[in-house]
Amino acid sequence: MSTQTENIAITQTKQIISQLLTTWTSNTNRVTAFFNKYEDDFYLQEVAPGRSRAIYLLGHLVGSSDGLLSLFGISEKQYPQLEKLFLTNPDKAFNEYPSMAELREYWTKVNGTLAEHFSKMEPADWLSRHTKVSEEDFAKEPHRNKLNVLISRATHISYHMGQLVFLEKKVPAV
Repeated sequence: MSTQTENIAITQTKQIISQLLTTWTSNTNRVTAFFNKYEDDFYLQEVAPGRSRAIYLLGHLVGSSDGLLSLFGISEKQYPQLEKLFLTNPDKAFNEYPSMAELREYWTKVNGTLAEHFSKMEPADWLSRHTKVSEEDFAKEPHRNKLNVLISRATHISYHMGQLVFLEKKVPAV
């Protein structure tokens, strides 16, 4: 490949990664805005009868984002206690959960750490394997990379936002 063609490919790859990061950032900002919109008691509601409560979904999203730290080899999880509460057990499996204020703080810190790290990553970093895939498996399946995980997590956040919108307080029509 010529140098010019390589430069074009690198530029296009950076543009695609930038667009995916914009999607991830937009989704995390939507979650932040939603969980800063109402009084804490509002988030104790189920998103639909018999379904998870909003507070549980925030804890679930925090735990999931926290898992990216170790998955990407950035650091250990900041809040490993959230895994049992929000990732491996359903809502209401426990009587005590962190408060909304704590969960909001965790959400902000985890996503701030991720954003800082993501901003320093080069295309080769994004296309490298994550920590849950062996070198042998990655050689056979190079799509099991960090960028693919980012896409999956952005979709995951969007999915749960789709559930949370059912709780939006409706303003009566005039």
